[in-house]
Amino acid sequence: MRIGETAAAAGLTAKTLRFYEDRGLLPVADRAPNGYRDYTRETVDRLEFIRRGRTAGLTLAQIGDILRIRETGHAPCIHVRDLLAAQLEDLDARIAELTALRATVADVHDAAAAGDPKACDPTLICSYL
Repeated sequence: MRIGETAAAAGLTAKTLRFYEDRGLLPVADRAPNGYRDYTRETVDRLEFIRRGRTAGLTLAQIGDILRIRETGHAPCIHVRDLLAAQLEDLDARIAELTALRATVADVHDAAAAGDPKACDPTLICSYL
């Protein structure tokens, strides 16, 4: 398959395929006699794996590590499990931070909504912040 066909089959752009190839996430494609890249169905499968990894929040470096483990003939299951556990911990921490931020913003908003601009202290930029 040509690069455009491969990109479309994986739901990506040709530019993304070239980028992944440059980063070593894709093996260098064979070239047709006319010089065009010639990708296989396995490339589409690999691209779909990369996309699923990105959807799960993994970095391209982490995905590359997973691919390298598989290429050595080993199952990357334990490594993936550990990456996902770390991802869950990070997400939980970020959710807690966002929950606290939301509560702060809600309190400040409520104070601002109940306030009277005429009573605002002119020596302060804004008495709510």
